[in-house]
Amino acid sequence: MRVAVLLEERCKPNSNAFAYLQKYAAMCERDCIQVEDNKCKILETACPVCLTRAKHCPDNAVKIINLPEELDHDMTHSYGKNGFRLFRLPSPREEQVVGILGPNGIGKSTAINILSGSIRPNLGDLDNPLPDWQEVVNSFPRGELRDYLGLLSEDGVSISVKPQYIDKLPKIFEGDVCELLDRVDERGEVSEFAGLLGIEHILNRKLVDLSGGELQRVAICATLLKEADVYFFDEPSSYLDIYERMRMVGIVQSLASRGKRVLVVEHDLAILDVLCDLIHVIYGERAAYGIFTPPRSTRTAINAYLEGFLTEENVRIRDKPIQFLRARDRGEEVGIPLLKWGDMEKKLGDFELTTGEGQVRSAEVVGVVGPNSTGKTTMVRIIAGEMEPDQGWCTMDSVVSYKPQHVSTDFEGLVSDWLGSDIGPT
Repeated sequence: MRVAVLLEERCKPNSNAFAYLQKYAAMCERDCIQVEDNKCKILETACPVCLTRAKHCPDNAVKIINLPEELDHDMTHSYGKNGFRLFRLPSPREEQVVGILGPNGIGKSTAINILSGSIRPNLGDLDNPLPDWQEVVNSFPRGELRDYLGLLSEDGVSISVKPQYIDKLPKIFEGDVCELLDRVDERGEVSEFAGLLGIEHILNRKLVDLSGGELQRVAICATLLKEADVYFFDEPSSYLDIYERMRMVGIVQSLASRGKRVLVVEHDLAILDVLCDLIHVIYGERAAYGIFTPPRSTRTAINAYLEGFLTEENVRIRDKPIQFLRARDRGEEVGIPLLKWGDMEKKLGDFELTTGEGQVRSAEVVGVVGPNSTGKTTMVRIIAGEMEPDQGWCTMDSVVSYKPQHVSTDFEGLVSDWLGSDIGPT
């Protein structure tokens, strides 16, 4: 099975890739490469000569990928001609927490959108109208996934989803935390769940004033307050400190113990290990395709992912294994101080930050560890020169590059344009 993927953001009119494909569009009588209405298309049945031409498209705008023939009948969804393909789906299970493990950009969130009913899969057939739900259900083999999709097609399950991009919440809702939670509360238990997640003290604050960890806990709380049969959590541990991650684990597991289906997308292997009953590994190529494996036991799935080889599928998903090496003692390799600070103080509303003395030296990595909302980001912003301390001192002899906690997605344009702009990383 051959997949031809065209990355449209790299093949816009006036780009090198567009000019290249336009040059070869009329050179084959089979119209293997087509350019119409400022859009390019490559037939997956293209002749060998045209496929070779497409492979050499500038800026890596075209990917030609050969996949096993058995996947020909397993395509779940495709984002258009020469677009991303998703093969198979994970299966939510009653009274279990099912995890999804895999790299970014290969279909994890798409799978959640399908299983939550936000997207009806097209089964890869772009030439016919969107199939009805019964056709979708019948395309899957008998089993738990097919039964679940049958319930979904008949509105037989209620669903609650914790989204991945929590930083967008303040743009969607401008009110206080309590207003948001009251709006979604179907249990009448805002106080109880706010206590479970440790967010009672921020109920009267605006979403825009919250830290990443606080936003994450608010999003989890809003998800839990919906009375549902199935709960989806997309990256629930991001922004959370170690204590909050373990608290989240206990809360999510309690859903499964009450008979709920729970599906979790997560990158933290330690959290997956303690949280999940089963794990689906997803592998593929970013922006091109993603393939879900059948569920494995948690330990087996994590070990296979680290090894980079899926024994049952006889597929290598990575050139070499991921190994955790013991850190070496840098000793005398640490160089001269580049940054120094001491006795800094900063007051932001009711919050007060006080630091001792510290420094960062060349050839050294310094970590900052502590609970959410205790001033880690504030201290880093002062050191980076984004904020002035009320008291204390910080040497600014070195040039500092600062990656913020929240990344703005308002910029319209290519990533390369954003990186070269004044609002890019500094």
